[in-house]
Amino acid sequence: MTTLFGTPDIAIGIKESVSRVRLFDGPLDLSWRHCATTSDFIADVFALRFRSSRNDYMEVRHSIVYLVNELIENAVKFRAPGEILIEASMDSECFKLKVSNDVDGKIASGFQNLLADITAGDPVDLLIQRIELNAANPEVTGSGLGLLTLMSDYGARLAWIFSAADESDRICVETYASIPISQIHN
Repeated sequence: MTTLFGTPDIAIGIKESVSRVRLFDGPLDLSWRHCATTSDFIADVFALRFRSSRNDYMEVRHSIVYLVNELIENAVKFRAPGEILIEASMDSECFKLKVSNDVDGKIASGFQNLLADITAGDPVDLLIQRIELNAANPEVTGSGLGLLTLMSDYGARLAWIFSAADESDRICVETYASIPISQIHN
């Protein structure tokens, strides 16, 4: 069974030129430092086309770093053991990202409940509500603040597809994101 949350039309298409990076689970274990390093690398590669304007380059790079880092951190934090696949593409209008990883069934269920909440309303209003909730209860984790910030502050369009993985209690999560680039450099 496949379940979709978010905007269904932002998937990275087969006809696009896609760059792929795989983070393998291994003796060094995937950790937070891999998120920042990978995010910086991807942002540097895709922001290069804007190097003629330092301001445009820095804005595009910052937006890509924030998006990629947020989604890779979520994948590292909640994944079942295994690799994380990152696919990225960019055209004159937007930067697109897909992050794929497996999670166990319990994590998938909790994440789907969160997504049902944060995709149901206005991201700005929901962000304010979640900030207030977190301020009242600092122990709250998995509140969706990063995803809501992407939607409200960066204009990100997000989608998630959950489908059965090869192993019995594992679910494959594909996270899709698109942020406008044309607005940044015009």
